[in-house]
Amino acid sequence: MIPSPQYRFLRHSLRDGRSIKHDSSRWAKLHLDPWLLAFLLLNSMLGLMVVYSATMQDSSMVIRQATSFGVGFIIMFLCAQVPPKVYQAVSPYFYVLGMVLLALVLVIGDTRLGAKRWLTVPGIGSMQPSEIMKFAMPLMMAWYFSRRAFPPTFLQIVTGLILMMIPFVLVALQPDLNIGLIIPGVFVLFLCGMSWRLILGALTALAVAAPVLWMFVLQTYQKKRILTLFDPESDALGAGWNIIQSKIAIGSGGLTGKGYLTGTQSHLGYLPEHHTDFIMSAYAEEYGFIGVFLLFSLFAAIIIRCLMIGLNSFHNFGRLYAGAIGLTFFFFVFLNSGMASGILPVTGDPLPLMSYGGSAVISLLASMGIVMSIHTHR
Repeated sequence: MIPSPQYRFLRHSLRDGRSIKHDSSRWAKLHLDPWLLAFLLLNSMLGLMVVYSATMQDSSMVIRQATSFGVGFIIMFLCAQVPPKVYQAVSPYFYVLGMVLLALVLVIGDTRLGAKRWLTVPGIGSMQPSEIMKFAMPLMMAWYFSRRAFPPTFLQIVTGLILMMIPFVLVALQPDLNIGLIIPGVFVLFLCGMSWRLILGALTALAVAAPVLWMFVLQTYQKKRILTLFDPESDALGAGWNIIQSKIAIGSGGLTGKGYLTGTQSHLGYLPEHHTDFIMSAYAEEYGFIGVFLLFSLFAAIIIRCLMIGLNSFHNFGRLYAGAIGLTFFFFVFLNSGMASGILPVTGDPLPLMSYGGSAVISLLASMGIVMSIHTHR
């Protein structure tokens, strides 16, 4: 029997007891990975520049975003100091805390745009518990599967799916079908050696259940987004407006872009949500194909570095968590970019470290801090 690629990813990693050259550098003493830190800092600075332009030079919004980055990097540094075995021990408690906050949203959450997704914390402001669950989900899944033999049995996979679906249902009741909530768990399942037969079987079952989901699960606005994807011109001034204007912005950037602070689609108000959901469109308009290529290269560097750290980890928990974070980062880049370019439905998921929003930035940088901890704690 030929082992699966994800199983080889785990087995070819460094094992406990193997000799390795001890890293006594200053970065190792600070428990920081200089490469990953440099990539994250570059991405953050670029994100602030784009937010400044996309918000039509609104200094107050840039300051709030910079504050979120500052808090996020501080939390990342603190998370990097904690050994991975501590995270492995407290992962179930993080998971339970996330579910309690999701339940509180349904009771005392703030309603915005017809959905309860935010909690107001006195002295701090509003927060989205779903972003915290994105941080807790891979921890819980890595904790559960790292304690068991690879590849997982069918019963263990079912248990993992239940762990993913409970918070997903709580978020769906807001209502918000946030698939990004369960994606980290799906990648943990993939990396721990889930059989391709089961993966194909799950995809087949999802295809069979699609009509039921369409009739009884999807909200009206979600159905409209999917239908608009295939024919945005059918409602050019309504549901199709976002996709049409986004593609115009990306196409008008050309090879080199219109230049910083000179985008027209975003500055003249044609492009909606240009500082959050469609910030990629605003970026592409000003920096063009070359700028998008460089941005994707930076994204690729972050993803590859996370996968390398997972590959070199000594323990299953670290391998699963770091690998899942790298693949989840890729997923959100693909999802947001596909949404902006009109090949995927509009989902409202942010572009990592680029879109305006504090909760997503802080939770992502905290996750990167744990990845650095996995790398530096031997």
